[in-house]
Amino acid sequence: GRRGGVERRCEGKVRKRAERDILALADNPWTVKLYFSFQDDVHLYLVMEYLPGGDMMTLLIKFDTFSEADTKFYMAEAVLAIESIHTLNCIHRDIKPDNFLFDNDGHLKLSDFGLCKSYMPTALKDGQDGVGSGELKSIAEDAAMTAQLPPAQIIAQRKADRRALAFSTVGTPDYMAPEVFARKGYSYECDWWALGVIMYEMLVGYPPFYAEDPMTTGKKILNWRLYLRFPEGTKISAEAKDLIKQLVCDPVNRLGGKNNPDIKSHPFFKGIEWDTIRSQKPPVVPQLKSEEDTANFDDFGEAAPVEMIINTKHGKSRKLREEDLPFVGYTFKRFDAVVKSDEAGRLSRASSAGVGGAEQLKSLFREEEK
Repeated sequence: GRRGGVERRCEGKVRKRAERDILALADNPWTVKLYFSFQDDVHLYLVMEYLPGGDMMTLLIKFDTFSEADTKFYMAEAVLAIESIHTLNCIHRDIKPDNFLFDNDGHLKLSDFGLCKSYMPTALKDGQDGVGSGELKSIAEDAAMTAQLPPAQIIAQRKADRRALAFSTVGTPDYMAPEVFARKGYSYECDWWALGVIMYEMLVGYPPFYAEDPMTTGKKILNWRLYLRFPEGTKISAEAKDLIKQLVCDPVNRLGGKNNPDIKSHPFFKGIEWDTIRSQKPPVVPQLKSEEDTANFDDFGEAAPVEMIINTKHGKSRKLREEDLPFVGYTFKRFDAVVKSDEAGRLSRASSAGVGGAEQLKSLFREEEK
């Protein structure tokens, strides 16, 4: 009804503001840097660091599986990225391969701090675990059919699904923790569950609860004890299996959580030099023609034509309304970071008029500051 619509709009505003706040606060090498945020009467704008190396999802599509050595490197960087967010008292809630981006050198950075999952199946809202006993048989039959398929066939099917999901606004529940699905209380542990699912996918080629439809995937996640299995013939070390099992488990026992926080001491990470990992050579170094190269990303086209945005009337004289209040103070400026980036040549070079990249960005705010 009307009340529900108002609540959803309010929640959306809070999430948009939360993303800006986290980006402004998270000034570390493991998160995408925010340079500026600003607004007009119609739009909110985030001017962010561009990472030309693509994302982890693209690598999974390209390589199907990773070696344990490569998996160890990426998991170690992902651990540091997630920890950097948790130290800000933030639960990401949307940890997935798509949100791990690569910089020019191939190192990971975490992105997308909207703090919301767009996919929540309505059929799973009621009840403690969202699955009736009568449904377990059909889930088991589906799981048995999936298990009978050759891993190569599952990987091929998953790859096709991934390409479709890249252009979908619905997304996938593959990485969502069961306590989030069941709408129970949850905390930082849900991010570590997602990391365990990603690690499984890197080594096996598909997530542990993969199914052809998201509803079945959700039901498998809620009954994870029945479906967390490693395919026969897959060469995975005992240490790797143990780490996955300590991440994909009950939140009270989950590694990385408040009851068991020392994830970096797990035997799987033996040999990782945590303090210098960002200066080491990653398994895959992006081949870039320029710092503006977009070859590592799919072409999604423009969400809205630039002309439509430019021609929108922005009415600067409009009085402040109640619905504007969540965005008071939304404007953010990180001039020092922009100047450093410009000096390093990572922002646009001087324009034909001879204006530097930092100066071009600063000019966006001059009208506002008058």
